[in-house]
Amino acid sequence: MIPTNTLSTPSGRYDLIDALRGTALIGMVVYHVVWDLALTGFARPSLPLDAHWTLLARVTAASFLALVGVGLVLAGDRGLASARFLRRLGLVGGAAALVSLATWLAFPAQFVFFGILHHIVVASVLALPFRRAPIALVLFAALVALALPLLMSDARFDHPALRWLGLGQQNFSAVDFVPLFPWFGAVLAGMAVARLVNAPDAAWTRWRADVFVARLLVWSGRRSLWIYLVHQPLLLAVLLSLSALLGA
Repeated sequence: MIPTNTLSTPSGRYDLIDALRGTALIGMVVYHVVWDLALTGFARPSLPLDAHWTLLARVTAASFLALVGVGLVLAGDRGLASARFLRRLGLVGGAAALVSLATWLAFPAQFVFFGILHHIVVASVLALPFRRAPIALVLFAALVALALPLLMSDARFDHPALRWLGLGQQNFSAVDFVPLFPWFGAVLAGMAVARLVNAPDAAWTRWRADVFVARLLVWSGRRSLWIYLVHQPLLLAVLLSLSALLGA
């Protein structure tokens, strides 16, 4: 593992990883602005479904999940001590439940029953055995996870209790849906990358955010959960207020 003297802070955070997470946050906010503009009538309803916006949404989700895998590897045994790990898992799980409740109240027919936070909770547990597995096995498992919806899609997985697996054949509408497959492959891919670059005194561990933009990205990356939770209500509040003022 990387010696502690290469960590960017006493808490064991790496500036580069937090900056990457902050960059993914920008992609998320941009896509949600587009989605909210369509929802509130400031843009055509189909705008978020355009190919380039759909690509942005998928790249952003894959980035977040890959960084989850990276974090599981870089945390080491200290970071995955039972109490610490369970506390973090409970925090993300509670946030996921809050998102489900809020979207059920706002969009009962499209509420988030298995969004990215739900996925992070489940994937964080399922990925633990891969932290010490051979890298070749981790990469193989990532490829299998990515291909599984194509290999074993079946109508029986359309049952509401099994939809979260992502192996069904029926399309349904949800505000946010990040099923276990194929997206678990992004988590495993992140773990494999982290295992490959997690060398003692690696150059990337010494990178420091020494300019304003980089520091802002790091600051955002270290508060990604809270930004995720508050940015949509704020965006919608602003746009709905504008819509009311303009009589849209």
